[in-house]
Amino acid sequence: MYAMLAEWAPPWERSKMAAFVFTAVFLFVWRRGRVSRRGICLVGLCESGKTLIFSQLINKKAVESFTSMKENVGVLQIENKGALKLIDVPGHERVRQRFFDTYKTTARGIVFVLDSFSLNKDIRDVAEYLYTVLSDPVVLSNRPQMLILCNKQDHALAKGPQVIQSVLEKEMNVLRNTQTNQLEAISEGGNRKSCYLGQEGKNFEFADLYPQRVEFAASSAQTEDLEKLKKWLQSVA
Repeated sequence: MYAMLAEWAPPWERSKMAAFVFTAVFLFVWRRGRVSRRGICLVGLCESGKTLIFSQLINKKAVESFTSMKENVGVLQIENKGALKLIDVPGHERVRQRFFDTYKTTARGIVFVLDSFSLNKDIRDVAEYLYTVLSDPVVLSNRPQMLILCNKQDHALAKGPQVIQSVLEKEMNVLRNTQTNQLEAISEGGNRKSCYLGQEGKNFEFADLYPQRVEFAASSAQTEDLEKLKKWLQSVA
């Protein structure tokens, strides 16, 4: 039918019709891909509390956690939204990228868990891992929603989400400059790679990653305070 209409339509009408068909097909494919992505990846350094959070959500209880070299996978039922596949990605640097590569294509959301109490000591490692996740080509393409979960808030000296965001942005800015200089040094003719995070010409801010949405929230898996995480999961599902 489209072919018959296009044959008799003026050129400008054919262009409109073609644009309409292209848009419809694009939206169909995009929505289909989004529906098929039902995974939530829990990522972060070792001892950030990922496995305890996983256990609280999936098993409704705390279990003794230890550094694991394999992932934990469970199904999380979200009221009125269906099921999400929760993946606790190992934090050990030798295996975390391999497991993240396995699940990132189906990720609807990513929860980056960090230790709010030991952040000063681990800030460089946290920023480097977070930078790797955010600049991943699949993440840049699919743009899953991301929550940076500031865990272990039960410690008296733990930093709050706003302070952590500010500290991370400063460290990410330094890291971005370093990464960009390294890429330019090894690229032919000094061409910049397309994975530059944020806006050029200004300091790094998570808000500049739009349309990639990055939120911050506090939690304490040890005291079973995961309400903000649960609300986020409800909104993402």
